[in-house]
Amino acid sequence: MKVKFTAFLLGILLFSHFNDSFSQGLNSVTSPDGTNVIAVGNLGKIYRSTDAGASWGVYTLSSDNLNFVSSYGNNVWIAGSAGNIYRTTKTLSHISTSVTGQTFKINCVTFVDNNTGYLCGDGGRVYKSIDGGASWTSSASGIGAADLNGMSFSDAWNGVVVGDSGSVYTTIDGGKNWNQETVPTSRNLLKTKKFPEGIIAVGEYGTILTKENLGSWQSVVTRTDNDIRGVSGTSMNSARVCGGGGFIRNNSNGRSNFFNFEINPMLANLVDIFHYDSNKGFAVSSLNYAVIRTTNGGTSWILPTSATVAYNWVLKTPSSGGIGNNLCMHPTERNTAYVVYGNKVYVSRDRGDSWTQIATISIGTRAHSFYVTPLDTNVWLAAIESTPDKVVRSTDYGATWSTILSYNFSSYGQPLEMDQNIPGTFYYAPDGTTTGFFKSTDNGASFTSVSNSNPFTSPCDIIAMWDSSQVLYVGDDGADIFKSTNNGVNWTMVKPGSSSEVPSMCNTVFDKSLCYATTWSSSQVFRTVNYGTNWNSVSTNSGSGWGSDMCHEDPTVVLTGNYGSQAYLSTNGGANFFNVNTGLSGAGAGIMVPERGWMLNMQTGSLFKLNITYTVPTTSLNAYTVSVKVAPEGMLDQNSNTLYRTDSVSVLIRKATSPFELVDSSVTRIDEATLTGSNLNILPAGSYYIVIRHRNGIETWSKSGGEALGSGNVLYNFTSAQSQAYGNNMTLKGTSYCIYSGNVNQDDIIDGLDLSLVDNDAYNFSSGYFVTDLNGDDIVDASDLALCDMNASNFVAVVRP
Repeated sequence: MKVKFTAFLLGILLFSHFNDSFSQGLNSVTSPDGTNVIAVGNLGKIYRSTDAGASWGVYTLSSDNLNFVSSYGNNVWIAGSAGNIYRTTKTLSHISTSVTGQTFKINCVTFVDNNTGYLCGDGGRVYKSIDGGASWTSSASGIGAADLNGMSFSDAWNGVVVGDSGSVYTTIDGGKNWNQETVPTSRNLLKTKKFPEGIIAVGEYGTILTKENLGSWQSVVTRTDNDIRGVSGTSMNSARVCGGGGFIRNNSNGRSNFFNFEINPMLANLVDIFHYDSNKGFAVSSLNYAVIRTTNGGTSWILPTSATVAYNWVLKTPSSGGIGNNLCMHPTERNTAYVVYGNKVYVSRDRGDSWTQIATISIGTRAHSFYVTPLDTNVWLAAIESTPDKVVRSTDYGATWSTILSYNFSSYGQPLEMDQNIPGTFYYAPDGTTTGFFKSTDNGASFTSVSNSNPFTSPCDIIAMWDSSQVLYVGDDGADIFKSTNNGVNWTMVKPGSSSEVPSMCNTVFDKSLCYATTWSSSQVFRTVNYGTNWNSVSTNSGSGWGSDMCHEDPTVVLTGNYGSQAYLSTNGGANFFNVNTGLSGAGAGIMVPERGWMLNMQTGSLFKLNITYTVPTTSLNAYTVSVKVAPEGMLDQNSNTLYRTDSVSVLIRKATSPFELVDSSVTRIDEATLTGSNLNILPAGSYYIVIRHRNGIETWSKSGGEALGSGNVLYNFTSAQSQAYGNNMTLKGTSYCIYSGNVNQDDIIDGLDLSLVDNDAYNFSSGYFVTDLNGDDIVDASDLALCDMNASNFVAVVRP
């Protein structure tokens, strides 16, 4: 059995960064109502579901990497990587773009109501919008230059933003001022959630920080060094985090360390999690397009309907001579692993994708156990076949070796074990009841026998209980398991023989009551849930059992092998195992599962890494541009056929049949020179009315029968003919047909009420962007009054189907 030495045991360690490819999946997910779900990814990918995540449609917005998505009410906002925010709604609707005026990566966007929102991004940038995201102004007073990665508000005034190097800032005045918080980490913080009763922030290398009300920040001991990239939940005491290779953890029932692991089908990194309420939640991976979902508060998570998962073992080294379990993680570099085949030592620094031989063990022939010690990574220990078998040690990164012990061990087992709780402590169990059980407390430099008489005859594996080094298990031939509660001095049989041997045992840092054991030549896998007192069979897979490991970041994932070309995986805490043998060859030796999505299988002839592929059926949604050419009567200069100024209109899309249901609404800027504005839409193909609303104009519908949308880009020109408006409800000015101006109070008719409003502002010489300024020259005067009076005299009103 191999255990992972986790970073929290050492205090101060050096870490290396490893960048996953974040281009083949999704970055963020949200749901405004629990039914409509929107997920976004790189290269403009937008996924939409209208049935709570069961099925999905997909389209491409642009080449922009989309980093985050959030919603409020019916509205949805998407953060881009070039200073852009994209606005849409929860249904299949238009997408409009608003800009900050700066080119930078926006990492988060959030709204507290339909008008007021905030964004944060690289370079310490924070912006605020008060018009639904149409425009943005800087709101970063008090914030430094560190990249900001996540933000959250609990109400209109109270918010938090987090970023690199442990940057945390809070506001109590709606972002007008930000105050830096003192937190117990310098790690990069990636996401945060502001609850009414406190804050949770998560980040790299297993970081979770919490702050309740006005208390101080506390660091949660998560016992993982993998990144935690998402946080969600309904309250401080019912929060979820996700990250690593696909774990989801919660702090319900007083588990403040987030040691409740939620069973889920994602065996790839999780980068965002969103809960609509206490039952419905969604999570996404940046390595695939499968959005997982829960409807029961995380009791179970499922894939989209008809999604499939393919498991394939990929050959990584062509070596031979493997036996025992010589897989070993680097103590501090989380993406570095070692393996020994025969007497050759290999290293991978890219999570097992490529391997390089770096040393040769000069003593013996075939190693059965191998370790890089956490106290000094130049010090290596191995149990290796020789005459007699030996424990050998290197203090110079494998350049030279010396013999520490010479005692024969079992022909197939792994007799040397490192104590994961006490750095520098090792155990060695050779053959024979009177040979001794050995322990080293000086980083393998010497061993002392702590028990000269043992009940086991040919031990195959040793394991120390997490957080309780006095408790040891030994798997023996005959498939017996013995337990010691005094550091190996005395032993008691806790599982009688059921087969030939116990080749492998594995346990977890998250629950020391658990341990699994494989048996050979039996197909049974045994488990204890009560600290080794009782062992029960949980699986009867075909073939003889061999290697095993519990996932180092999530105890619900267990992988076992056999002395053949088969492996068995459980993703639900051992409730059941299924075969994952495609691509595997040779006989089993060792297994190591550093993450849910990173599994290594050391067969006797070659090393394999498990490749997991998710396929999600999708419907292609055709994105197209709807452009309108329109001229407000008062603002058109008939001599140049241009507007006096650029202005905005609302573009409504309604179904062409009664009751003319509204299916889309957007705000479009009408260019002063071209009279044209555009929005990206993804509405299903059909006939629709295009409706224009201007701030002081008469609502104007497109021609009778509607316009065909959904089969490609459309330019609808209201200015070309009077018949382009329903009921011919436009007026000719110069060469362009215009929508009538003067409906100042938007009551669907131009009358004395509008005239009175214009007259009042003209009397007061009102200047600026006033709704009563019909011609857009920034002053309300007699020309505006005359136009309004003319249209009021003609009883101009809205004409609808």
